[in-house]
Amino acid sequence: MSITLDDKDRILVGALRKNARESLVGLARSVGLSRSATQERMRRLEREGVIRCYTVALGHGHDPAVRAMIAVTFEPGFRCKQVVPRLAGIPEIAACHSLTGAIDLMVMVACASNADLDRIRDAVAATPGVATATTHIVLDTPLARD
Repeated sequence: MSITLDDKDRILVGALRKNARESLVGLARSVGLSRSATQERMRRLEREGVIRCYTVALGHGHDPAVRAMIAVTFEPGFRCKQVVPRLAGIPEIAACHSLTGAIDLMVMVACASNADLDRIRDAVAATPGVATATTHIVLDTPLARD
């Protein structure tokens, strides 16, 4: 089921993306609705799955020291549904993206040190079904959304 967002919904979602801790009164002011109408709109967006969670964005100086992407190819016959659940237990893995083309899976890692990254990379490479794991360290993120 797909929900259509109106202008007020888009403004509300945009305000929450900027600051998920914004007060309800502040959100209502941004959207141009009453506090109760804004709260009901948020409940509807949560119920419909548009808003899945509220999160924390760490301030400068508190970001993970090392961010990397591990490009993974699978052994023949393996798919994401067999590999990703085994990777889910590694807390430093922030996301796994299934891809088309030569790379099967891009594993996004955020960790405290290069030693941690080495340990995580070894764990990914040793996962049953993983043929190759190539590490790409993120130098900078000049644009990030979402």
